[in-house]
Amino acid sequence: MSVYDIQVALEDGTEYSLDRYKGKAMLIVNTASKCGFTPQFEELEGLYKKYQDEGLVILGFPSNQFKQEVATAEEAASQCRLTYGVTFPMHEIVKVNGKDAHPIFDYLTSHSKGFLGNSVKWNFTKFLVNRNGEVIGRYGSADKPSSFEEDIKKVLAE
Repeated sequence: MSVYDIQVALEDGTEYSLDRYKGKAMLIVNTASKCGFTPQFEELEGLYKKYQDEGLVILGFPSNQFKQEVATAEEAASQCRLTYGVTFPMHEIVKVNGKDAHPIFDYLTSHSKGFLGNSVKWNFTKFLVNRNGEVIGRYGSADKPSSFEEDIKKVLAE
């Protein structure tokens, strides 16, 4: 199985396969609109605008697993778009850990090591996937997106 075999759903419920991003670099983030790290949306959007023409796509997946998300995916997406000007794709609210974790997070966590184990520890854990679908970076909640911009540039140059 590859990352491209995984089906996801946008905030409005529209389903698609991640194979639409073959050949692109993906930064996949579990988000929350009521978290102390929520202002990272601003840096994420900045990176998206700066590198989308070079092949970067950022995918936001709201999660209420840490009790810091609003009621619906559409409300979460609306809030981050209005407050932070987010234009990258936002998805349905998902679980990131446990037996009900969304397949994308099962895949990402099984292909990258986290601090104190593989599970997602908190909102705004970020996973960098190269143009070949390989998970090549995992960044914690406190890691500001600008702190790994050089990694993004390397992936885009491949």
